[in-house]
Amino acid sequence: MFQNLEALLKAGKWREADLETWELMKKLTKREREGWLRLEDVKNFPRQELRKMDQLWVKYSNGKFGFSVQKQIWLDLGGKLDGEYDWDTFTKLGSRVGWRKNNEWLSYDSYTFSTNALPGHLPGGLWYGVRVGGEVTLFSSLDYNP
Repeated sequence: MFQNLEALLKAGKWREADLETWELMKKLTKREREGWLRLEDVKNFPRQELRKMDQLWVKYSNGKFGFSVQKQIWLDLGGKLDGEYDWDTFTKLGSRVGWRKNNEWLSYDSYTFSTNALPGHLPGGLWYGVRVGGEVTLFSSLDYNP
């Protein structure tokens, strides 16, 4: 299931890997047709598959990208893993990882799809398809150290 993602990451095709990650997330939650995830989909996301995707991102980016990298930044910014909506911390996360610039959210096409990006910048595409409150649930699922 993750062979294509791994090949893209290994080849440094960061944008394609980001899009593949999002496609896998929709597939694993059976939300391909809708094109977005509900909070309940994030809460029930298969943990083993989430960890596998994260491990691939961390491995091929030499620790620069991945959900667990984003989770650590979230915690460093004072975010909690309580599943509660926290727009303030999410905004800070966006600025820290480069999804925001000059207090404005960047369009997906303006993301940096290279290792020159800030730590935690990728994966980034899924936030446009997940309710903002979903990131806390996603991060809290990563209860391991890569």
